[in-house]
Amino acid sequence: MSTNSAAATAFWIPGPGQGELRREAIPPLPAGQVRVMALYSGISRGTESLVFQGRVPPSEHERMRAPFQAGAFPGPVKYGYASVGRVEAGPDELEGQRVFCLHPHQDIYQVPATAVTSLPEDLPPGRAVLAANMETAINGIWDAGISPGDRVCVIGAGVVGALLAYLAARIPGTRVTLVDLQAERAPLAQALGASFALPEHAPSEQDRVIHVSGQPAGLVRALELAGHEALVLEMSWYGDTPVTLPLGEAFHARRLTLRSSQVGQLPPSHATRWDHRRRLALALDLLRDPVLDRLISGESDFADLPRVMPSLVEGAGQVLCHRIRYPAAMSNP
Repeated sequence: MSTNSAAATAFWIPGPGQGELRREAIPPLPAGQVRVMALYSGISRGTESLVFQGRVPPSEHERMRAPFQAGAFPGPVKYGYASVGRVEAGPDELEGQRVFCLHPHQDIYQVPATAVTSLPEDLPPGRAVLAANMETAINGIWDAGISPGDRVCVIGAGVVGALLAYLAARIPGTRVTLVDLQAERAPLAQALGASFALPEHAPSEQDRVIHVSGQPAGLVRALELAGHEALVLEMSWYGDTPVTLPLGEAFHARRLTLRSSQVGQLPPSHATRWDHRRRLALALDLLRDPVLDRLISGESDFADLPRVMPSLVEGAGQVLCHRIRYPAAMSNP
């Protein structure tokens, strides 16, 4: 395979609410790197919506950088972290491999060989775009410390919430309820092995409540559902939106713990034995279950992304993971 220079097309956000495709030159492939031809990428309705709207607060501009981001917030910026492709050139042991990479939306790109992770042979590349979301869910399960028999509520039936419910429901003896404002998510919860409830009907006295709806009202409800000395895990990121909580009611009397969780850092319970590469390999392995195809709510061609992105942000409540399909996925799946 040629290692000469090439040209690529990438999705950029010039400013809040705007999207465009830009041509970029790709230099000759350096030693130790791989050239990847993208097959699919995934759009997360949460973080990417905030980035597209220009709602990353200045205090978080550096912490929020994606591994291969170009530009800076609020724009112009090239952002994204869920790319699946095929290695077209690089070390012999990786050529031809289907891989996952934390790369923005781009049809051809070059990264260090250590930045890609090969997919399990039986994992379809179109489902592998969920890998970053699965990593987040794994981190949340670790941070929540869910034990066999626990009563668990997950508030917010987006992609990460659904994956949290899926993982928690597979811990022996757990009773898991997925909570969302949309009653239409009930069949999804059932397919994932969890019960479903609207917020007003969610069960109380929970041992663990994980909040991932992205709405302050959801976190208030999470505190209400927690039992005595229970843990409430906050996984939503609000960007520049302030959040007010009722910590003057029974919060102290019930001795609740409110803990944050963020995928960028491994929990102390796992940090000495795990690294990000091992966690990503686990995420890809767990994605082999075909039921998780239900989390792909739509698909568009890469060429249409500038037109599609605003509509995805506007309809975020109905969107789970929207998959972007590249020409190489049709010619060489």
